[in-house]
Amino acid sequence: KTALLTALCIWEAPAMPASTEYPPFRLGESRFDQGSFYGRLRHFLDVIDPRTLFVSEKRLNECMNLLDQFKNGSLPPGVTNVQAIIHPDTGEKIPMPFRMSGFVPFGTPVVVGLLLPNQTFASTIFWQWLNQSHNACVNYCNRNATKPMPMSKFFQGYLGAVSSAVTIAVGLNLLIKRAEHFSPATRILVQRFIPFPAVASANVCNVLLMRHTELSEGISVLDDKGNVVGTSKLAARHALMETSLTRVVLPMPVLLLPPLIMAMLERLPLLQKHSHLGLPVHSMVCLCAFGLALPVAISLFPQNSQIHVSELEPEIAAATECKILTYNKGL
Repeated sequence: KTALLTALCIWEAPAMPASTEYPPFRLGESRFDQGSFYGRLRHFLDVIDPRTLFVSEKRLNECMNLLDQFKNGSLPPGVTNVQAIIHPDTGEKIPMPFRMSGFVPFGTPVVVGLLLPNQTFASTIFWQWLNQSHNACVNYCNRNATKPMPMSKFFQGYLGAVSSAVTIAVGLNLLIKRAEHFSPATRILVQRFIPFPAVASANVCNVLLMRHTELSEGISVLDDKGNVVGTSKLAARHALMETSLTRVVLPMPVLLLPPLIMAMLERLPLLQKHSHLGLPVHSMVCLCAFGLALPVAISLFPQNSQIHVSELEPEIAAATECKILTYNKGL
C-alpha cells in the first residue's frame, strides 16, 4: 500500500516485455525497489510529478476502472502498466493542494513569503500561519487512517501546530531585534535564517499534534501476506518519529539555501541595477530548492516500514509467526 494522496497515473502502450528496471505492475506496490534510498527517490519523483494535478475527473474514473479490471484479471489488451496513488485506508480523492504532487507548486509561494526580508510582526504571523495550515492539511490527509480521527481532534492539533509556529518565529524575531551587537546588515542576514528553526520545530509539533491519536490508539501492523496482525502503539511511535525526522530535513535546503544564494546574487551588478528582478529570481531559487528537498526528504524512510516483532507489544508477537511486520508510516 502507499499513503500518497495524489491523482491516478496510467501508462498505456503496446505490450512490451518486463525489465528489471520497470517490473510488471503489482497492485499496491511501487515500480522501484523500496528497500533502497535510490529506489524510493525514483518512486517519489514520480509521485510529486505536478502533471498528475491535471488529471481530469473522467480520466480518474477510467483509471479506477482499470484498477478494478486488474483486480478481476480482465485488463484490456495494450495496457502494460497502471499505477494508483491514492490513500490505501480511505480510497478518497484528495484536493490538489494536499497531494504530494501539489506540495511544491502550492508550497513554493509560502516559502517565498517566509523568506522575504524585513518581515514585520504581522507578516511573520501571516506566513507562519499559512505554512502550518498547509502542513496541517497535508499531515492529516497523509496520515495512517486505519483508525478514524474526529474533526475535533484535527482542530485541536491544528490550533496547537499554528500556535507553536507563530510563537517560535515571533520569539526568534524579537530576540534578533534586541541583539544590540548586530550591525543592521548582519541583523537582516540573520533574520533570513529565522524561518528554518521556527518551521523545523513547528513541523515536528504539527506532525505530533495532527497525528497524536495514532499514539493513543495505535496503527495496524501486517504480516508478510498483508493480513492485519493487530494494532500497535509502538509501531505508531516509530511511524511518527520517522515522519518527524523528514519534517526536519525537508526545510533545510528550502529555507537555508535560498538566503545564501540570494545573498550572493544580490551583489551582482544585474540585480543591483534591476532591483525589480529580485522577487522573480528569489521565487525561482525557492522553487528549485523545494523541488530538490521534497523527494530527498520523503525518501529517507520506506512508505511501508518494517519492524521486528520483538520491538512491538507482546500480544502482537504472540499473534503471528512472522518475525518482520509492516506498517503504513504515513507522510
